[in-house]
Amino acid sequence: MSTLVDLVGRRAAVDPDRTAYRYLDDGEGNERRFSYRELDASARAIAGRLQEQGVRQGDRVLLLYPSGLDYIAAFFGCLFAGAVAVPAYAPRPKGPDGRLDAIVKDAGAAVALTTEEVLSVIRQLPAGDFHREVKTWIATDHVDANDAGLWRLPNLDDDTLAFLQYTSGSTSTPKGVMVSHGNLMANERMLQVALEQDQDSTWVGWLPMFHDMGLIGNVIQPLYVGAACVLMSPMAFVQEPIRWLRAITKYRAHTSGAPNFAYDLCVAKTTPEEREGLDLSSW
Repeated sequence: MSTLVDLVGRRAAVDPDRTAYRYLDDGEGNERRFSYRELDASARAIAGRLQEQGVRQGDRVLLLYPSGLDYIAAFFGCLFAGAVAVPAYAPRPKGPDGRLDAIVKDAGAAVALTTEEVLSVIRQLPAGDFHREVKTWIATDHVDANDAGLWRLPNLDDDTLAFLQYTSGSTSTPKGVMVSHGNLMANERMLQVALEQDQDSTWVGWLPMFHDMGLIGNVIQPLYVGAACVLMSPMAFVQEPIRWLRAITKYRAHTSGAPNFAYDLCVAKTTPEEREGLDLSSW
């Protein structure tokens, strides 16, 4: 397998009903699941809609989502269409977002995938670069499953560009890094070896999906090795950091990671009584 499209297809063919992702809507309960079959079907349907809308191989497609299963489906939908995904985030209703404007303008994304709820927020925002640049908006929560029949497999190989990973923009204008399927497959192999992952491992994560560690580590690595993956939103973690540790305990996580501040937050924002019920020995 030389591409992530090959990988998703293989997982769906060999183990279709195995859970690919669990998403904890509130960071604890309300668990939603995505099987490999459902991931493959959703990606095909979104790719079919993109191709039907005239998106060609190599076109940039902006992803404007909160963390969740919709984000994952949209990312792989772009790859299935041969489009270049541009992971970003759902804009806040407060006003213009300079980082998002800079990303859209630099990437040259004329198409955006999002949800109907986020799109309603975007329509009310003051005009910015992403309003001017993006010509086609697709709410993927309204994509029909039958659109999978429109999908045609593009000519992909390990040199095909998969997505643009943008820097944070905290010190300068965000810069896009070009990441190919071959780059990803090599990086995922390195992670698997370094972390001693296999299909019996469980991964728990909460990092933003537009973040390189959140996407490459929390979303793609579990898929690469066929491991179980449990995710929650960054907001769920920040509101109550103990949720991360409880998820590690409940799902017996083998691997989970975050920047240094997250570990400090777990110490500062939890009590000895809350820590009593934790068992992090699997980690």
